[in-house]
Formats: sequence, structure tokens, C-alpha cells
Amino acid sequence: MLRRKKKIGNEAAGYLFIAPYYLFFIYMLLLPILNTVINSFTNYDLYEKRDFVGLRNYVDLIHDSLFIQALGNTLFYSVLYIIPSMGFGLLLALLLSNEGKGFKFFRAAFYIPYVISMVCASTIWMWIFDPANGILNQILKVFGQPGGTWLKDPDIAMYCVVFVSVWKSLGYCMLINMSGIKGIPGYLYEAAQLDGANRFQRFIHITLPQLSSTTFFLFITSCISSFNVFEQVNVLTAGGPLNKTTTIVHQIYTRGFTQFKMGYASAMSVVLLLIVSIITLVNFKYGNQGKDIDIG
Repeated sequence: MLRRKKKIGNEAAGYLFIAPYYLFFIYMLLLPILNTVINSFTNYDLYEKRDFVGLRNYVDLIHDSLFIQALGNTLFYSVLYIIPSMGFGLLLALLLSNEGKGFKFFRAAFYIPYVISMVCASTIWMWIFDPANGILNQILKVFGQPGGTWLKDPDIAMYCVVFVSVWKSLGYCMLINMSGIKGIPGYLYEAAQLDGANRFQRFIHITLPQLSSTTFFLFITSCISSFNVFEQVNVLTAGGPLNKTTTIVHQIYTRGFTQFKMGYASAMSVVLLLIVSIITLVNFKYGNQGKDIDIG
């Protein structure tokens, strides 16, 4: 009887300790999501209007050319962002995973951009890309090359936005890959070396397979972050020029807080939530693949 009471007391204490997290989750995440879903079926305008309109917002989304363009831009951004950030992140991890002199400095140098906020990073690069007084054009002039308009050019503006995103996230991808590399047993490389395998063969047959879970983790998190891209777009281009860089989240912000069509923006948010939820479910089903991922 005494043990049972002690067990019940321990369980109650445990629930008491985790209660603040669940209260925060319900109040700050779950309720806003439910409220957004409800608003998506209304014509809510942030003020007095909040009439039920059924599926009209979702039907309008299908015929909204700007939303379709934003969806296409987001997919285009995702492809341009995920592949270089993961590829160069792995390359940096391989180059800087040694413990020799100077490696800590370079690891810290590549990781610092990830620590600063995206708004700060975007502001810095906005000055660099400035066509009149930007550092980039000044450097090109030194070498006798004409400067570009960069963020004002519809053909290259998205590439500039992607470059800033890759530059900022490179240190994070490097760190995660380094954690994976550190977890690979050394005897695998020793055995392969005794069998005559060179560095490239060891990378292909040992490093890449052992990093499969880490790679999939980075792929899923990169997909989710790329679909939620907003700050760099809003700061660098404001969705322009000619809506070439507008994304789903940027359209949600514009429709909700600029045009005051919060019901319509909520419908966009629900569509985005469904996309991100599908990606997350794929991660739960296939991401770990029976292996633990050490990201500490």
C-alpha cells in the first residue's frame, strides 16, 4: 500500500513538472491552429467581419494565379536551397572534422552565420547586393566587370535569396554532419584500409551509408524550413520583382496583414500546414530507419 501511494505520488510529481509545457503547447500552438482552421471558413478581416463562407476561400485559392505562382516559387526555392546546403554542409564536415590546429576557428567561422537572426543576415546581404553602393558591384568594378541589379532583376533575384539562405544554414548542416561522422565506428575505416580501399571508396561505402539517417534528418528539416521561408524574402525583395520571389508564407503575410483578408490567409495557412504535416509524417515513418541520430 505504501509503495502504491509512493508510486502515485511520483507520477503526480512527474505530471506536475511537464504540465507547464503542455499548457504552453495548448495555449500557444494548438489553440491558434484550431482558430486558424476555423477562420479559413470565414471572411474574417481582423476587425468586425467574421461570417461563415464555407469552402469559398479554398475554391478561390485554386483559381488564384498569385498563390499558384507563390507555390511554384516555394517549390523552386526548396530545390535550389536543399541540395547545395546539404551538399556543401557535408563537404565542410568532411574537411573540418579533424582535430588539428585551426580547425576549431574555421568551424566557428562557418557556424556564426547560423547564430545571427535571418533579418540581420538579410540586411547585411541587402547592403552587399545594393546596385549603387554595394560591395559586390564595387568588387566587380575593380576587375573591370559591369555591376548587376541583383535583387531587382527578375531572372536572378530568387538565386540571390537562395544564396543568402544557403550561406546562413551552411554551418548548421556542417555541425549535424560532423555529429554523424563522429558517430561512425573507427574500426570500419581500419578494416576497409586493410582491404586496400582508398579514401573515395571509404567515403562511398562507409561514410555515406552510415550517414543515411543524418542525411534524411537534414533533408526533412530543410524541406520544412524551405516551405516556411519568409524573412529573407520580405527583407531582400518584398516578394518582387514581378512576384518572382513571393512565397506561400509571404502571401499569407500580405493577404492577412496588408490586405486584411485574414480568412483567406488562414486558408493559405491550412494548405501550408497540410504540406508540412505530410513531410513530417514521412519523417516519422522513414526518417530514422531504425537508427538513432546523435545531433548533440
